[in-house]
Amino acid sequence: MTITLVIFIPFLAAILVPFIYKRVPNRNIGWFILCVPLALFIVLLRFIPAVSSGETYIHTIPWIPSAGINFTTHLDGLSMIFGLLITGVGSLVILYSIYYLSARESLGNFYVYLLMFMGSMLGVIFSDNLMVLYVFWELTSISSFLLIAFWYHRKKSRYGAQKSLLITVSGGVAMFAGFIMLHILTGTFSVQEIIKSIGDYTDSGLFLFAMILVLLGAFTKSAQFPFHIWLPDAMEAPTPVSAYLHSATMVKAGIYLVARFTPVFGGEAVWFYSVTCVGIFTLFWGSLNAVRQTDLKALLAYSTISQLGLIMSLFGLGSAALNEGYSADSVIYTQATFAALFHLINHSTFKGALFMVVGIIDHELGTRDIRRLGGLMSLMPVTFTIALIGSFSMAGLPPFNGFLSKEMFFESIVNARSLGIFEMGTWGNLFPIIAWVASVLTFVYCMIIVFKTFLGEHQPARLDRKAHEGPRGMLLAPMILAFFVVAIFFFPNIVGKYLLSPAMEAVYPPFKGAQGLVPQITVWHGFKPALLMTIGVIVVGALLYVFLRFWKGIFTIEPMRWSLDSLYNKFLVQTEKGSSYLTSFYMTGYLRDYLLYIFTFFIITIGGGLLLTNGFSFDMSGDAPITINEYIIVFVMMGAGIAILFAKSRITAILLNGVLGYSIAIFFVVFRAPDLALTQIIVETVTTSLFLLCFHFLPEWKKEKSSLPAKAVNGIIAILVGTVVTVLALSVQGHKLFTSISIYFEDADELTGGKNIVNTILGDFRAFDTMLEVVVLFIAGIGVYTLVKLKAGMEGPDVEDE
Repeated sequence: MTITLVIFIPFLAAILVPFIYKRVPNRNIGWFILCVPLALFIVLLRFIPAVSSGETYIHTIPWIPSAGINFTTHLDGLSMIFGLLITGVGSLVILYSIYYLSARESLGNFYVYLLMFMGSMLGVIFSDNLMVLYVFWELTSISSFLLIAFWYHRKKSRYGAQKSLLITVSGGVAMFAGFIMLHILTGTFSVQEIIKSIGDYTDSGLFLFAMILVLLGAFTKSAQFPFHIWLPDAMEAPTPVSAYLHSATMVKAGIYLVARFTPVFGGEAVWFYSVTCVGIFTLFWGSLNAVRQTDLKALLAYSTISQLGLIMSLFGLGSAALNEGYSADSVIYTQATFAALFHLINHSTFKGALFMVVGIIDHELGTRDIRRLGGLMSLMPVTFTIALIGSFSMAGLPPFNGFLSKEMFFESIVNARSLGIFEMGTWGNLFPIIAWVASVLTFVYCMIIVFKTFLGEHQPARLDRKAHEGPRGMLLAPMILAFFVVAIFFFPNIVGKYLLSPAMEAVYPPFKGAQGLVPQITVWHGFKPALLMTIGVIVVGALLYVFLRFWKGIFTIEPMRWSLDSLYNKFLVQTEKGSSYLTSFYMTGYLRDYLLYIFTFFIITIGGGLLLTNGFSFDMSGDAPITINEYIIVFVMMGAGIAILFAKSRITAILLNGVLGYSIAIFFVVFRAPDLALTQIIVETVTTSLFLLCFHFLPEWKKEKSSLPAKAVNGIIAILVGTVVTVLALSVQGHKLFTSISIYFEDADELTGGKNIVNTILGDFRAFDTMLEVVVLFIAGIGVYTLVKLKAGMEGPDVEDE
């Protein structure tokens, strides 16, 4: 129950924010909001001892039990890591935002969106039910859209928000389809139940499709190539949003999904190569594009893409351990997953600190353009120190936590090359080369962050504001993150024991408690290929940085100028043109055309369906005989209906339409339904009167002149619709698949005390339905009254004066 509250408390706080916002000074609202993630972080900390000892917590609240959809929460080692990141980094981001955002901003809206996102992310990681997970998954997309578009007056912010929403929601829909397929396969929406039973369904045709669709959801959310294009544009959001969503939380949702479903799909070659290859190429592509950036925030965006690719590739390598069960060879692959989880934590610390540093520079100097910066080390010493720690950690240098996980990355990818699983002997040689090249480029852009920004010549004339150190409050959050960057380096096995160990058992449930599943993290592990690769990265990276101006021109040659963003923009333009053409094709403005579409669709679907299923069959032998009175009424209605077509005035058409209505009332009398007859007469009288009143004020009716082919088409459509409706009614009468619902009302007298069954249905059996219909009419009446008042106000003297 506690974990359920952890999910919903941010949403409850978001509801309360508007009320608090009105009663506290604008600047102080952040201190109230800070209490929410801080309290949740402390709550999750209390679970660490139990979870690290192997306990898991599951709690279920029935939601739609008939469909197998329940609000089930699941806390284990994997969700614990993400929960601590979401609440811990969230606390620091809110602390940072208190000093970063101006009191003139819409802080109430900002914190509502941020709390919505926090609750949605907690819902994603703690949900055990696939449908509930999907709901929260899409809520993260919606809330991130609102956060990215927070400065909605900026065109780039609106564009970035739209781009992220389109790409992530599209992936989410694909993931939803994959979840449905998993449910069809296993008969359950529970992730834990699917993990236990999926072994019986791996040969099914749906299994592969479900795997691919789930990966699409993960790749789009975690900005993997080629879906990475939304992340750089999302950097138009305020820096606290970038530090939270795009370094520690939202982009990690896809990583979480891959880790959570590794026990489901791990051990399959398609999963192994899809996750590993996409991840390793994203690592390279992100680092390559980061070097060419001149905006610090854009550089960090591509570096985030690169680092996410690194983590994703490690999870791909680690999934191979489930192919043949636990063995000495499989331990090599589990090391990759351990490195992925370790780097996941490390990345959140150093990247969050770097985003905040860039925010401080932008906030104090008014620019993030590297070409305008330089010589800030003596003017902003604390900011420089934090940037140095974060950048060197990302580059994989000691004594920072990034060095440890980067070494484990190299070691895992080199060791995996030597194993023959999934023909790694062929492709395995390529993986270390790509990883090493990407790491060299990573080293280069990390040096750009530090040296281009803080060393060199200071250029005060090119800055919007005089350079000075940021406020202490703004420095506090990145200082805390920088502290953890260093502390984890010196005490890594505390993280390994209490966080990484239970997470490994969640990713590898068949290996739970196995010897060697969680390695000992050491700073020095001998002169191994991983260390030699690191030395090579430093040497080659330093040379490339020194001679950067000589080779950076390669980004201007034609192949390097190609961009997936241009393809995306062209796709949007062509889609808009195509939709405009299609809309103009069928939206002609003529009622005749719209009725033609509707009735043609009706004939094809209903008539065609009845033909395909042989539904045009009925038996009229058991029907009651038709008397002369009924024949007369029918012929009167037929005559009135045909006469309407040839009426030359509106009044004549309205009166003939009234004949049809009153004839139906007579039918009700013949069939002994006086209540229905009375209701029909009242309704027909009122509507006929209203028609006559309204049409009296309309201009003179000019009958539409139609060509003979058009009239022929109208006649054919009318005849076919009438035929389909008639035959459908007769066919339904002879095909009673279920017991008539009228049996439910046979005891109406005894149940309600009412003698009239129609009255009892409306007043007792459907009382709420009737009440809500009255409420709808009441709301509609208020709407009409409001529109009339608004129109009267707009026509008043004030508007005219303007």
